[in-house]
Amino acid sequence: MQLLRCKFTVEQYQKMIELGILTKYDRVELIRGEIIEMSPVGTKHAACVRRLSNKLGQSLGNSIILSVQNPVVLNDNSQPQPDVALLKPRDDFYATAHPQPQDIFLLIEVADSTIEYDREEKIPLYAQANIIEVWLVDINEQIVEVYQQPTAAGYQLMQKFACDQDLSITAFPDINITVNEILGH
Repeated sequence: MQLLRCKFTVEQYQKMIELGILTKYDRVELIRGEIIEMSPVGTKHAACVRRLSNKLGQSLGNSIILSVQNPVVLNDNSQPQPDVALLKPRDDFYATAHPQPQDIFLLIEVADSTIEYDREEKIPLYAQANIIEVWLVDINEQIVEVYQQPTAAGYQLMQKFACDQDLSITAFPDINITVNEILGH
């Protein structure tokens, strides 16, 4: 007996939200056509996201739109909700459509219990969508993995940054943030 899976498009997924089939209380995202339940957010994860949004918001001001745990549309069958997204400024703040790859300076995923899923599923998905830069904050190992140079096969460059090391954003090379600031050391 073969298991049949129903794959959804972003359009169908958004319609389920509009109709109330999926509500704001459903912590889900659309990944490769499948509706995936997101893990609950723990205190360390939440604190890390708050530190990132505070630091990046202060450092970059009006040169970005800071989006925290909101959807981005990668293609016809994926609408993830990264922990932090740095978006190109738009007067309407993306009121008419969720941001797409060309609107994104940087995506950040913060992970503790989902680190393998983020590495094996989401990071390759972001590369295929041509997201220029992705940071994966590994709370358990206390490192930040920086992914750059996307291709359909994955990111060509991955660097690991540990405590006391500085990171800069490709789109904003003059802005530095330390791993300590991200992890709260």
